[in-house]
Amino acid sequence: MIASIDAHVRLDTHPTHPSAVQAHLTGTQAHAASTALEAAGWSAAATGILVLARIDHEEPYWAADAAQHLTAEGITVEITPRLQEAIDEEWTWPNYPMPWCTRSKIREVSDHAQKIHDDIRNGHLLIHAHAHDGHTTVAVGTYLHQGGKSVYLHGEDHLRQIADTFDSPAEALVAFENAHAAEMRPGPAPLTDTERAATAARSVFDVTTAKLEPSRPEPEAVPIYLADAGDHDALLGTFLDTHGEFEKWRTWSDETTHAIHESQTLRIERVHETQARETAWIVAAYETPVSDRMWHLTATSATPAPVLQNLLNHLADGDGWDTVIGVPVGERAVTTATHPLTEAGWKHTLTGHGIRWTSPDGQAGVRFDPLTAQAPQNPATWTIWAGPDPDRPTWAITASPHTPSSLLADLSESLAHETGTRQPQPGREHRTRLAASAPAAPAVTAGRPASRSR
Repeated sequence: MIASIDAHVRLDTHPTHPSAVQAHLTGTQAHAASTALEAAGWSAAATGILVLARIDHEEPYWAADAAQHLTAEGITVEITPRLQEAIDEEWTWPNYPMPWCTRSKIREVSDHAQKIHDDIRNGHLLIHAHAHDGHTTVAVGTYLHQGGKSVYLHGEDHLRQIADTFDSPAEALVAFENAHAAEMRPGPAPLTDTERAATAARSVFDVTTAKLEPSRPEPEAVPIYLADAGDHDALLGTFLDTHGEFEKWRTWSDETTHAIHESQTLRIERVHETQARETAWIVAAYETPVSDRMWHLTATSATPAPVLQNLLNHLADGDGWDTVIGVPVGERAVTTATHPLTEAGWKHTLTGHGIRWTSPDGQAGVRFDPLTAQAPQNPATWTIWAGPDPDRPTWAITASPHTPSSLLADLSESLAHETGTRQPQPGREHRTRLAASAPAAPAVTAGRPASRSR
């Protein structure tokens, strides 16, 4: 006789996704049910709630399968009437490209596609490049386990298959480039509507859990240079979603992500998991895809999100990437870059390191070092910072001599006139009179879940 486990699982349809399933867990041994469900591909969405959201719309079938396994382990399972109706429903894919397949065979093909999707999502299958072959998406990647097998993938969503295998990433990439050189793009393809819907289904309960957390004080408006750093990864994600001319490229490790312009002459590198004062962003511009850098800048991990937002917006506008190199940085370029600061009354002083502009409250500044301007690749001819001084900054942006004046002027304009928000901290005061509020960064909106075909 199977020993009873003090765990109860209630399986129900998802509140927003047309085919996803949710599991509500209770009992002193609910962790046993949670472990079993997660091993079967369910995702924890909130305390005591798991979600099964697949790209093949077969969630009711696999929920019934999970119910059988849980019951066999001595866990009590309840299936709501509306989920039971979905489990009993007979449906098929319209215009399925393999009409000879039985319903069970179609489900088997879909499950293989789901496993590929999960391997990509969980970081087990690294996608090097993708392309469109005129009919569907194709890709090449390498499993980071299974002995490092490289694969050629054909199709999207429930039709994605492994069409070929290779002994090494180099062999796979060469074959892929030979077949798809004109259409080849770095990294994985953008998510399909179905993939976006599944992602949204797994996170829909975040709002519910947030309501259970203690309320936080309302953020306060501050000069932009004192704003919170925010979520830099989300900022880059939004930027890539809204600017298709930039391709995302993930390196072999999870430490960095690259965003490369379609011209291959502007590259943005985001370094993840850095400390507040360490470099988290590197922007570099090139005259041609194979030439030396014309200019570059860096930003530390604590740089306020609205400052980075303005920087990315300038890069996306494509205004002033190129610059005159091979000539000294003149007075006109410096004046153009710092004119907004002068107009706003920032204090202008000469120091041993060059020229410094300091905000009226003394908490931010911009420095130009004319001595380093003679070395084109010097990383810190320009320093923009907030904190006690540029040698002990809370955050800093550094830029090489030939960084476009228009870009620096945009940053100066935002520092002089825009505001952001920060979460209040006990004992922290702010006495500076604020300018008009800066526009809010665009929100990331999840795509609408795809309807289930019948």
